Order: sequence, then C-alpha cells, then structure tokens
Amino acid sequence: MIKLCIFDLDGTLLNTIGTISHYGNLALKKNGIDGITEDTYKILVGTGIKNLIKGMLEFKGLYSQELFSKVFEVYDTAYNANTYYKTEIYRGVKETIDEIKARDIKTAVVSNKPDFATQEVVSHFFGENYFDYVTGQKPGAPLKPDPTAVFEAIRTLGVSPEECIYIGDTGTDMKTGKNAGLYTVGVLWGFRGEAELTQNGADEIINRAEELLNILSRVDFKSLS
Repeated sequence: MIKLCIFDLDGTLLNTIGTISHYGNLALKKNGIDGITEDTYKILVGTGIKNLIKGMLEFKGLYSQELFSKVFEVYDTAYNANTYYKTEIYRGVKETIDEIKARDIKTAVVSNKPDFATQEVVSHFFGENYFDYVTGQKPGAPLKPDPTAVFEAIRTLGVSPEECIYIGDTGTDMKTGKNAGLYTVGVLWGFRGEAELTQNGADEIINRAEELLNILSRVDFKSLS
C-alpha cells in the first residue's frame, strides 16, 4: 500500500519555464548576450541553478568563470526578488493532490530548486503546510539524482521505500526515484519527453495528473515493481 507520494516541483507541479527563461534571458542580456528559447531552457533545467547558468553559457559557446559569476549574480538577484513571476500550477495537479490527501496518503516535494525558493513557491501556490514535507537544495547537500533528500523525506515521514512513489518530469527525476529504490512515474506535461523518461527508468508514464489516482488505486501495487 502506498503511504507517501514524493513529487518533483518544476515541470511536475508547477510550470516554471516562463519564470526561468525570463530571468535567464534577463541575466544574459544584462551581460550583452542574446537570449535563448524556452525550448532550450527545458533541456537545461533540472540539475540546479549553477548547472543552469553553466549550461546557458556553454550553449552560447561563451563559458568562462568570470562571465559565469556575472550572469549568476544577475539571475540570482532578480529571481530571488520574485520567485513565482510567470509561474502557474499545471492543470489538474491541485485537484489530484487534494484527492491523494483525502485518501490519507502523505505528500512531499523534493526539488533541486534552492530551498528558500522551493518553500516560497510551494506556500504561495498551494498554501502553508499543504504538503507534509517540502525541501529544496540546501548548501552542501547533494543534488538529485542523488537520493539523499528523498531518503530524508521518507525517514521524516516514517514510511518505508516500498510504501512510496516518486513522480517527476525529467531523466534526473527518474534516476532519483530509482536510486532511492522507489516506484517511479514520469509525467509528460513537463519539460521532457517520453523517450528520456523511459530510458532513465520510469516504471510508468502518464499524460494527465488524474492518471496518478488510477495507479494509487491498484490493489496489488507491489506486483508492478
């Protein structure tokens, strides 16, 4: 029986690509560099802000430590001032999680977004204490696909890996779930496609948030693993 659903944040619960591309292009243009497309940002996101900035500059063929520092400073300052500018909840997500909670299944968010920003956007869009556990990337802590943050959520909420399901939209998320030994569901409304999710270990792939309820309703869930 599933007792905990662990969700990725960007591309899974919230559509943040407009936010990321806005601040990314702002940071580039402030440093005299033309912006890049949202589709490109969808490829670059998912492994933390420093890897995002590095990827932006490498995509432009302009990476240097000096330029990285300048672009990072502009991005970080602007983003921190309004973390949810242009961000939206994906259709059906809130209603699906409401139903999950109504079934007495715990919910958690584990993100590679900085922790303060993760806490801020989750509270803004879902309300204070809506999820049972929320964490973003903290200084000195490893990023996903390292499973450390997932294990901490599991330990804090008093469940076992066999009682958990992990939901995300990227190959990094699928690797995270598999590295933690969890049944892992890929979502197609986010930033990546079916091939990436499958290649990185997704046990199932869904097109709509409501489909998660069908997975949770199966009696013999362990037989799917």
